[in-house]
Amino acid sequence: MISKWMKACCFTAALVASGYAAAQTYVVGAGGTYRPFEFENNQKQLEGFDIDIIKAIAKAENFDIKLINTPWEGIFATLGSGDRDIIISGITITDKRKQMVDFSAPYFPAEQSIVVPKDSKVASLADLKDQKVGVVNSSTGDIVVSDVLGKNSTAIKRFDNTPLMLQELFEDGVSAAVGDVGVVKYYIKQHPEKQFKLVPDARFERQYFGIAVAKGNTELRDKLNAGLKKIVADGTYAKIYQTWFDADVPALPAQ
Repeated sequence: MISKWMKACCFTAALVASGYAAAQTYVVGAGGTYRPFEFENNQKQLEGFDIDIIKAIAKAENFDIKLINTPWEGIFATLGSGDRDIIISGITITDKRKQMVDFSAPYFPAEQSIVVPKDSKVASLADLKDQKVGVVNSSTGDIVVSDVLGKNSTAIKRFDNTPLMLQELFEDGVSAAVGDVGVVKYYIKQHPEKQFKLVPDARFERQYFGIAVAKGNTELRDKLNAGLKKIVADGTYAKIYQTWFDADVPALPAQ
């Protein structure tokens, strides 16, 4: 008589032989403090735009993921050590980081933007000269606004993070603010009672977020790119974007 264990082994072997092997599982690191891209909910589970994106890519490419909340400090080292296979954590693609890790194609435009009340006459950075402006201390926005108003200008009000800055704008403590476009869009979506608008400016460098893998892991990078291409083409990306931000879904650079 064939034992249940032997039957199970035979069944598993048959699945593998017929192409139904168990899906590959990749360990994904993401920070839990950058709302709305990745943050912990009340059940201590990771959620956010980045989390939805990596789940959709995994589904499109038929692999599984294990999400682990990973502090930003030392996050890149987890790829080199093999503790993480993938990092998705609002990571801006830079030449310096490209020396440490390999990036997927860009999946989110991450430049700075001016945010003002909808009836504001501000149309560019130059128009901020007569305004009280909120920025996140030492951020890209702080550097650009300091160039316009002067580093020691009393018209610049600096904050520890973007939500605090936007709350000050909401309460009319400043008349304009400059911050990460994704965080700003999410805040606007969460506070429809007070209408804001975004004002772009050519002085803001165009930047993108990318998904990081260990240097030289081209197989996994290519798999991520293939999945990203699929979810953009079938409308999944747009649906996720509209859930967290607005209807102005960005056109991503060609892979």
